[in-house]
Amino acid sequence: MHPVLRTVLQRLGLGLLTLLAVSVIIFSSLELLPGGFAEAILGQGATPETVAAFNKSLGLDRPPVTRYFEWLWGASQFDFGRSFAGAGGWREENVREVSTIIGPRLYNTFFLAAVTAVIAVPLALVLGLLCALYRNSWFDRIANATTLTTIASPEFFVAYILVFFLAVKLRWFPPLSTVSATTPFLEHLYKAMLPALTLTMVIVAHMMRMTRASIISLLSSPYIEMAKLKGLEPRKVIVKHALPNAWAPIATVIAFNLAYLVVGVVVVEVVFTYPGIGQLMVDSVSSRDMPVAQACALIFAATYILLNLLADIVAIVTNPRLLHPR
Repeated sequence: MHPVLRTVLQRLGLGLLTLLAVSVIIFSSLELLPGGFAEAILGQGATPETVAAFNKSLGLDRPPVTRYFEWLWGASQFDFGRSFAGAGGWREENVREVSTIIGPRLYNTFFLAAVTAVIAVPLALVLGLLCALYRNSWFDRIANATTLTTIASPEFFVAYILVFFLAVKLRWFPPLSTVSATTPFLEHLYKAMLPALTLTMVIVAHMMRMTRASIISLLSSPYIEMAKLKGLEPRKVIVKHALPNAWAPIATVIAFNLAYLVVGVVVVEVVFTYPGIGQLMVDSVSSRDMPVAQACALIFAATYILLNLLADIVAIVTNPRLLHPR
């Protein structure tokens, strides 16, 4: 078997084992939360008898191990169970499938992540290349200082600063990003622009600094020195010779940040009241709607593991020592 294919299969197996371990942690952690869905729904009428009857009707009186394996088997078939909180009641006519609740929210989160990635990834690569090309110049110093500032600032602080200037003062964008399934594409894009800019400022710094560091570390390589001795322009030396060999660490950082766009958007979605899966997870934990919370957490974990697997594959493919084994 080719070394690249063998390594990819190994990474895939480790990813599946990691996802299995994470599923155990997710189910156990949510089971250990204080209170319960019955108490949250019944309120003052939560007597021991009504709570016991409520839990029995939902199947929550069964052993946790049994419920875990049933949930895991359903999740492997993209069946996350049913939510009794989605329609505001627990009677049978109010029951909704978890997938129908998560579907629109997941689309909104992926939409926000895609808009942010389209802006952030090219911007980070260009800024990183320019900082490496004009190393130790005033542009490089200003870019590094700015990125360090954004890295040190929490997401909610960056969000409120952008709201103050771009929404309150300049009135370019709405301060809240409430959208629905019937919102037109352009209006959705317009309302999602402010949270997308917030996420862009957060993730550009990491990708730009890694691009700069990877390019600079290769500039002292013998083949780069040979390219300079041939009289090539510094721009061509970096773009045509240094950048292709720096893709492995850059791709890894890009994958980490793209995973953050899906996994780490909870704070940004809450600040802008954007109806994404992060906001849904916060609401479901607050209302103790465990099937929805478990599904959201599992989707977060699967997305993070998948993007890291893609980063490993890109790093393997772009590594000449694996493509041309001895």
